[in-house]
Amino acid sequence: MTLEEARKRVNELRDLIRYHNYRYYVLADPEISDAEYDRLFRELKELEERFPELKSPDSPTEQVGARPLESTFRPIRHPTRMYSLDNAFSFEELKAFEERIGRALGREGPFAYTVEHKVDGLSVNLYYEDGVLVWGATRGDGEVGEEVTQNLLTIPTIPRRLKGVPERLEVRGEVYMPIEAFLRLNEELEEKGEKVFKNPRNAAAGSLRQKDPRITAKRGLRATFYALGLGLEESGLQTQYELLLWLKEKGFPVEHGFTRALGAEGVEEVYQDWLKKRRALPFEADGVVAKLDDLSLWRELGYTARAPRFAIAYKFPAEEKETRLLDVVFQVGRTGRVTPVGILEPVFIEGSEVSRVTLHNESYIEELDIRIGDWVLVHKAGGVIPEVIRVLKERRTGEERPIVWPETCPECGFHLVKEGKVHRCPNPLCPAKRFEAIRHYASRKAMDIQGLGEKLIEKLLEKGLVKDVADLYRLRKEDLLGLERMGEKSAENLLRQIEASKHRGLERLLYALGLPGVGEVLARNLAARFQSMDRLLEASLEELLQVEGVGELTARAILETLKDPAFRDLVRRLKEAGVEMEAKEKGGEALKGLTFVITGELSRPREEVKALLRRLGAKVTDSVSRKTSYLVVGENPGSKLEKARSLGVPTLTEEELYRLLEARTGKKVEELV
Repeated sequence: MTLEEARKRVNELRDLIRYHNYRYYVLADPEISDAEYDRLFRELKELEERFPELKSPDSPTEQVGARPLESTFRPIRHPTRMYSLDNAFSFEELKAFEERIGRALGREGPFAYTVEHKVDGLSVNLYYEDGVLVWGATRGDGEVGEEVTQNLLTIPTIPRRLKGVPERLEVRGEVYMPIEAFLRLNEELEEKGEKVFKNPRNAAAGSLRQKDPRITAKRGLRATFYALGLGLEESGLQTQYELLLWLKEKGFPVEHGFTRALGAEGVEEVYQDWLKKRRALPFEADGVVAKLDDLSLWRELGYTARAPRFAIAYKFPAEEKETRLLDVVFQVGRTGRVTPVGILEPVFIEGSEVSRVTLHNESYIEELDIRIGDWVLVHKAGGVIPEVIRVLKERRTGEERPIVWPETCPECGFHLVKEGKVHRCPNPLCPAKRFEAIRHYASRKAMDIQGLGEKLIEKLLEKGLVKDVADLYRLRKEDLLGLERMGEKSAENLLRQIEASKHRGLERLLYALGLPGVGEVLARNLAARFQSMDRLLEASLEELLQVEGVGELTARAILETLKDPAFRDLVRRLKEAGVEMEAKEKGGEALKGLTFVITGELSRPREEVKALLRRLGAKVTDSVSRKTSYLVVGENPGSKLEKARSLGVPTLTEEELYRLLEARTGKKVEELV
């Protein structure tokens, strides 16, 4: 490549990267994947190193992120600059990083490192004066960020006040969206026909930058902290490992997996171990961060214009594959919403073959401009659900066909109705709606009817043995024995499960019935507010609006369903079958003020134990913090146990938990369940 050819390509890359920085950091709406961005960035960096005369201080390789939009949030200047990280994509590059450190320090390694998961979120900075939180801001371009204090305060684990800290203190970390919350949010957006988020990082960024903090509060954001800016010198800390322990001691959430390693070989060992366990993490991690443990070496090495010289992000390999969209089929869900599903040329991604991919809704298809026959780039959103990242329009031949929505339901032939960008089947007797309604009703977090799987539901519908969930309670042993591969013992077990489901309580029933917009949390809030189905059926719009988490659109949709004669008839038949329709007794709020977390396998279903604790007035959360009263430890506990020990949180075995409940209520556990 000649100098002029390099100059032209460098300018192209700089313009392209600046544009994608703007999409990623400012709009939280990227057009390309992280892996594609990394490839562009590396190409630019390699060209600048090969042709030093083309280096420029305004190059993206010398800058961090992008300057925030002027009109969205108040711009705020960080007291000390925030930086990005340089990347390594192989063990060879990791070794080269350690060799650079050795040359700069004038000594040979191996060096000691602290290694942390690289949580894929949005970098933030918290500023404290005299131990009081003054403001919180996004990183922005490293010098100026956006002030998002009120939104950050919706994250319950962020401390408002600190003791025993420097007079002026900056605490740096990452705001992220847990994978479970990300999948739930996209499901809600998809249901409304709205634009879905491409990954948890962008969902976190979009949620943190909401103008209404109440919306942010509903998104389930979490935070983890790992660095100090202002105040580091005054803290007296000697190592990064000590710094993380210090942050935990001060009440900050700290990613639990950090560890120490010696030399590039030690970091590689940690990297390979965490790579295997990557998909078990509750958050998206795109690599590990290795930092020299000795903070005095940080001062010696300093920073480039963009990144520290003492730390590097060692990225996990990107699991993104190219394949073709062969066709699109349309599926009908339990609410009647029609969802397009792409049929792909099979491709292997992250341990499994992918041949189908959700195309969400009309908004998603329009934004991607995706067509049948297109070559597409596919990954697993949140490491779970196959999703199209980008259409490879440069590979189009002109033979691609637009996706045409059906005018009638693909299952029952009813004419579809369109609500905004959502297409629905209005037929209450649509077989697809029946199937999905029964499948949801029997699911683990709903009525938990074990043994009632998809194949069996299909057979029951096909034989006309059930038309809706109330018919499940009319099934007889002889009905089941007439089904293929249904033996006497299997039939008896299923009937026992169906009978047991009558006693799950109002909270689980409301979730199981699939009221519009009602997930687990809202079902719990409705049950707590109205206490019985009869009382809920008579609720007014004003009363529904008083329930935590219910907005006007959701309230009107719930009210419409509650007044629907078909829904009321279903409730009547469930009641006649003996399904309990009252909230479980509260037990005198015996556990009020206590917060529990559960880890490991219990002898009873975890959802049943959680529901019991909540009925007795306790709060049940998914993460351990200093506010946790007890960690309940079952068989094969996870990392929560280690975190509880480090924080001094008391632990209980399952048996000890039940003894506590009996002591507090004066009743046997069997009476309480």
